[in-house]
Amino acid sequence: MTGTDPSPGRPAGPRRSFLDRIPFRALLLFSLLLGGIVGLGAYTFAFAEGASYLSDDPASCVNCHVMRDVYDGWNHGSHKAVATCNDCHTPHSSMIAKYAVKGLNGVRHSAAFTLGNFPEPIHITSLNRNVAVGNCLYCHEAITAEMNHASSDEPTDCLHCHARVGHPK
Repeated sequence: MTGTDPSPGRPAGPRRSFLDRIPFRALLLFSLLLGGIVGLGAYTFAFAEGASYLSDDPASCVNCHVMRDVYDGWNHGSHKAVATCNDCHTPHSSMIAKYAVKGLNGVRHSAAFTLGNFPEPIHITSLNRNVAVGNCLYCHEAITAEMNHASSDEPTDCLHCHARVGHPK
């Protein structure tokens, strides 16, 4: 071995790979940090039964106690026979929109329930209210066509009069 060899098995100069240029301790620290984040995320996802939220099963909505009254209202209401939670609370326009809303709600709910930062009883957000109203109009289009105010400054707001239809109580 000559005095110009950087180390055995490593190429000299600009031919060194990106990882060879990172100090071992920095790479180890990054790996441990990334592993911790992924591990904690996987544990939290499993503990919170995260996979259940990817389904259309209404029972997954009662994983959190704050949803019990809402679930019970739906379970005894007129929509139980024809609609699940996702039929009213996620967009029908595309799978991407559906899972974007589910993902956004999942992150928001996770943060709220982890930090205890939510009102009881819970309140619908403006985004989810707009989605629900859009789905009322989607499913009941034949009925609402005669009374829809789409061209007015105040479009039809089904929930103004029918707020308790999906969750009577």
